[in-house]
Amino acid sequence: MRGEKTTLFFASRTGIIVTGALIGIIAALLQFLGNPPNMGICVACFERDIAGALGLHRAAVVQYLRPEIMGFVLGSMVAALLFGEFRSRSGSAPVIRFFLGVFAMIGALVFLGCPWRALLRLAAGDLNAVTGIAGLTVGIAIGVAFLKRGYSLGRSHKSGAVVGWVFPAFMVFLLILRIAAPKLGGGAVFFSEKGPGSMFAPLFISLAAGLLIGFLAQRTRFCTMGSIRDLIIMGDSHLISGVAALVVAAFLMNLVLGQFHPGLVGMPVAHSSHLWNFLGMVLAGLAFALAGGCPGRQLFLSGEGDGDASLFVLGMITGAAFSHNFSLAGSPDSMADGVLKVGGIGPAGVIAVFIGLIFCLFVGFRMREE
Repeated sequence: MRGEKTTLFFASRTGIIVTGALIGIIAALLQFLGNPPNMGICVACFERDIAGALGLHRAAVVQYLRPEIMGFVLGSMVAALLFGEFRSRSGSAPVIRFFLGVFAMIGALVFLGCPWRALLRLAAGDLNAVTGIAGLTVGIAIGVAFLKRGYSLGRSHKSGAVVGWVFPAFMVFLLILRIAAPKLGGGAVFFSEKGPGSMFAPLFISLAAGLLIGFLAQRTRFCTMGSIRDLIIMGDSHLISGVAALVVAAFLMNLVLGQFHPGLVGMPVAHSSHLWNFLGMVLAGLAFALAGGCPGRQLFLSGEGDGDASLFVLGMITGAAFSHNFSLAGSPDSMADGVLKVGGIGPAGVIAVFIGLIFCLFVGFRMREE
């Protein structure tokens, strides 16, 4: 009976609002305790940092094994096990999901943040986030149009238990690497000495925050992409009430902690090239919609034993490597001799965004439920 009451609470509007508010509060606190400015939590940025720490790219300022990401997966796994929802499954167009993850990350790093960071940037006063959120909404709306036309990546199927356990085990391995920080042959794990990668909250606080968020998000199905999708398709405001609570709670905490600095220029790890803020998030939003979940939701599904979601996450980590090895990611605005230098992306980034959009549109048109 107690378990049923708990399940009903998490499924209620109160449950999703409490979860969203806690995520907003925790994100602001993580920033206060050391995470980069306006980046208390950013799934895309943190997966990029992990890619760098593993040597998949050599951008020296964004290399760190973020415990929050491990916590998201392991917290979700614990929740799924406790409530009998851990199921090993896979087989739903895994290769397509991998490349959707690659292009989702490319789009997010053009904007310099995932949907979670877009909301947190807005809550901290970064008005450049508005065009990013607008792009995200447009991308999801395009994905919804495909869903209404019968788009589907097909059903996943029950798999052997090892499929569901591999990704949580990989997170445990990364956590061990973070704690041990081995040095083998000049650097088995890379840690930034300056820049965003060198800024982090204490290890076990970050891990505890990730575990709590992973647990709550698994129970409530918290998903930023899903919140917009459900609102467009059904007018259902359940999930988006949690997202709204996140923004409000983070805004209030930023006010309390002195982290609210409204403006368009000089925002931390952000650029004011609005066209590419918009188009980068159109690409990311479309990829998330076609894959069925935002980057956080993909981590939570991975913790439940979903092998296809795990491949999407691995695609995002690969996309981060591509982004930095091939100069696809956006550069933040900077000041030189008192003059603002607007950041943004170079020619390679422009090409990558359009290739990503073409890929996603092709997938949207071609994949149908048979």
